[in-house]
Amino acid sequence: MQIGMIGLGKMGYNLALNLANNGHSVYGFDQSNEARISAKESGIHIVESIDRMLTSMPSPRVVWVMVPAGKSSELVIDELFQKMKADDIVIDGGNANYKDSVRRAAQADEKKMHFLDVGTSGGISGANEGACLMIGGKREIFERVDPIFKSVSIQDGYLYAGESGSGHFLKMVHNGIEYGFMQAIGEGFQVLKQSQYHFDLAKVATVWNNGSVIRSWLLELMESAFKKDARLENIRGMVASSGEAKWTVETALDLEVPVPVIALSLMMRNRSLEEDSFSAKVVAALRNEFGGHSVIRK
Repeated sequence: MQIGMIGLGKMGYNLALNLANNGHSVYGFDQSNEARISAKESGIHIVESIDRMLTSMPSPRVVWVMVPAGKSSELVIDELFQKMKADDIVIDGGNANYKDSVRRAAQADEKKMHFLDVGTSGGISGANEGACLMIGGKREIFERVDPIFKSVSIQDGYLYAGESGSGHFLKMVHNGIEYGFMQAIGEGFQVLKQSQYHFDLAKVATVWNNGSVIRSWLLELMESAFKKDARLENIRGMVASSGEAKWTVETALDLEVPVPVIALSLMMRNRSLEEDSFSAKVVAALRNEFGGHSVIRK
């Protein structure tokens, strides 16, 4: 299939490579000239503008947007809604608020276009080698582009979640759980570091990840981080918040569902901006390992 990819950052670039490696014709665009050059050197067909992308593709067109949620995605999607035609499909794979996705789906309906909200997980390696996708929107539209999702996902790693907004709702809750997982790992390793024993933390991560109840990809990533910096001495324990855990907590409050672990992990991220704790260093290192999120170095 032919597909446009807008946004060639860490995730969009690797998704574009994944699509191209699976036989799809990809038209890539990013506002950054550096990102366009890098993608072109990797063999992705690059266009110089959104207009050029749309005129290069046959109708009905499919455009996947991978830009940061908020103002950036709003501007890009609004431009696509103005320039695309009836029966064209816009896919939003960013970490958008599910309420925004419901609104955008309604806007697409008004223009007789289609909109799918896709929660995307798996980090940079997943985007390149096999992502985990949670897809919301009209089933018949999902089925039209199902080959795209199937080809870039790990086995059993994509789900048609339901009506518009459901894909990003699932990703929102997923990220809330992720916050709790990482906070628990961070606190556990801080207890180990401050104990009377001299643990090799990379080896602890290894043994815990072989047969234990808490084995996980996050522990694999933690082993990798400790091998690079045994005591995480070269980074600061400052951890940014993407907003998804905040939305999860707000939604849980609306639904009267108690989520104390997720809520406290969010508060600990906010606190990390003021206090340089080892547990926050662990969380910062994990985010850098799976998503390439920047860390503040000493």
